[in-house]
Amino acid sequence: MAHVAEPDHLGGLQQGSRTILDHYQQQVRTRRIYTVISIVVLLIVLGASLDFANSANSGKFFERLPYLLDFMKQFVPDSPLEIFRAMFDLPSPYADGSIKYDYVSDRIYITDSFYIPNFFYQLAITINVAIVSTIIGASAAFLLCFFASTNLVGAGLTRWVVRRIMEILRAFPEIVIAGLLAAILSIGPISAIIAVSIHTTGALGKLFFEVVENADMKPDEGLRASGASWLERVRFAILPQVMPNFVSYALLRLEINVRASTIIGAVGGGGIGEVFSLSIGRDHAAKTYAIIIMLLVTVVCVDQFSAWLRRRMIGKQSFEFGRGAA
Repeated sequence: MAHVAEPDHLGGLQQGSRTILDHYQQQVRTRRIYTVISIVVLLIVLGASLDFANSANSGKFFERLPYLLDFMKQFVPDSPLEIFRAMFDLPSPYADGSIKYDYVSDRIYITDSFYIPNFFYQLAITINVAIVSTIIGASAAFLLCFFASTNLVGAGLTRWVVRRIMEILRAFPEIVIAGLLAAILSIGPISAIIAVSIHTTGALGKLFFEVVENADMKPDEGLRASGASWLERVRFAILPQVMPNFVSYALLRLEINVRASTIIGAVGGGGIGEVFSLSIGRDHAAKTYAIIIMLLVTVVCVDQFSAWLRRRMIGKQSFEFGRGAA
């Protein structure tokens, strides 16, 4: 009897597997149809957007598209060495009395014989704005994030209020905040620092409290059982777990703030962004390319410094393990 029933049992399994396979293939076909429809809709929307852009640009968008790189072809210095002369405020052989080749007068003299090139001085202002803003914003976010974490304060009024404050702080881009502050405090680095600090507080605050909410709560439960206060639980149970991520996010924000400070400088916030805007507006190619090179080198240096500091805080063993796995 058992020998006769076995083929029926196997046939039932085969039929069930075939049903599952048919159902899977049907889902795959349905997903492919939805993908094709989504791509078609996206292309239609993109085409409509380009047509709108062409109409808004007086019908010159598509006509001027082949000449997109003409500006870069024409915007070249007289000599590649002019870029470095402009960077270090050295005399130019092309000097004709105009400010285009007058690099020497931009020097920032410390003593009668020692000077700082103007672009380095302006870049230092931009980096200082970014560093100060990051320190202020990260410190404020650090203080607020614990009160916005559900696992530390619950889902009550405190968490709701702190999260809404963070949302308001990061709701507007730095350049918009700087524009509002310029009408009150006038243009300059102070307005840039306040604007970047406000946005940094809101952005880092969200990242910080999400890290806190993902922390292991078993150490907190142990300290609570032993009678520790809320501050002691945060200090000894939560903080050691989240500090490496806090530092990593703060360093990432420092890189972002360097670029944000540059953009704000272009609209009156001082620093390298302001001189970059003037250089490109006055058709000073050598000065413009010098500033671009300095900004690229600065971003790379900040990134390398961030990696070095993370390695010191987290420990080299984590990086060695990852390198060995690769």
